Amino acid sequence: MAIRKIVEMGKDDILRKHARQVVKFDRRLAVLLDDMADTMYEADGVGLAAPQVGVLKRAVVIDVGEGLIELVNPQIVWQEGEVVGAEGCLSVPGRRGTVARPEKVRVAAQDRKGNAVEVEGEGLLAVCLCHEIDHLDGILYVDKMIEDVTDKTEEEEQKEE
Repeated sequence: MAIRKIVEMGKDDILRKHARQVVKFDRRLAVLLDDMADTMYEADGVGLAAPQVGVLKRAVVIDVGEGLIELVNPQIVWQEGEVVGAEGCLSVPGRRGTVARPEKVRVAAQDRKGNAVEVEGEGLLAVCLCHEIDHLDGILYVDKMIEDVTDKTEEEEQKEE
């Protein structure tokens, strides 16, 4: 297990590329998934996609506090409703913005061994599933952002007045 460097927006065009389907479910994939989870936890994130660590494969890891979810070749097969909320991204440090996402989603994918899995999520999990799958298609949350959200301190707000 290793902590990998997280690619930041504007520093590498890999974040804008379409990730390739995973066809080999081997030791390299297992190491990638393990490293991605370690990297996500180290960065205090709730999700990470392979392109964010410089690997153009369709793999994501997510943990919104309910345990680690690993998804290979994920795709949204059903969605319902809409919520607007603030999002951030490990590849876009220091910035947050509001984004409209489905309220509930169902994702079909494979696990690290190639077995079919399905994950249903709502709330934060639905947002994370959509956010990470977007990464696999070269889409960042800033592309869908409605408005910037700034976390100003009281001191900064007083200076503006």
